[in-house]
Amino acid sequence: MRVMGVDPGLTRCGLSVIESGKGRHVIALDVDVVRTPADAPLQKRLLAISDAAEYWMDTHRPDVIAIERVFSNQNANTAMGTGQAGGVIALAAAKRDIDVHFHTPSEVKAAVTGNGRADKAQVTTMVTKILELQQKPTPADAADALALAICHCWRAPMIARMAAAEAMAAEQRRKYQAKLKAAR
Repeated sequence: MRVMGVDPGLTRCGLSVIESGKGRHVIALDVDVVRTPADAPLQKRLLAISDAAEYWMDTHRPDVIAIERVFSNQNANTAMGTGQAGGVIALAAAKRDIDVHFHTPSEVKAAVTGNGRADKAQVTTMVTKILELQQKPTPADAADALALAICHCWRAPMIARMAAAEAMAAEQRRKYQAKLKAAR
């Protein structure tokens, strides 16, 4: 499975692509950070992020996109910008019929480090070890994008099993309700 990890942000948006192998083996294919100037108009910044993400999707052909979910943030402007950047990337993926999954920062940290409250240095160190990189990815947005992709690779089988179980439960509920209706 090829996963594009996205750490959305208006000033710095981390993009990565990894491929999963057997078990928990993952290989980094590419990583970069899209930067936009803080003084540029919002629509121009979002367009630059969208253009870069679309180029990555068309070049790397990911099977799925893993985007960091804005869970909570003390700064409303930062949260809005992060949400907007993630939104334009999700839209670009939808136009290409690529599945999108959102993961909270604590889910990503727990998957990569075993600790949902790990700091950025711990995440970067573990990403470097997991992917067997020669040097640590910088800036932190690049490491976070790789961590998102790793998290999704490792969680995808569980996500698929949960979706199948939910579909089965919905089908059983539908059959049961039809049976009840027929008995009336």
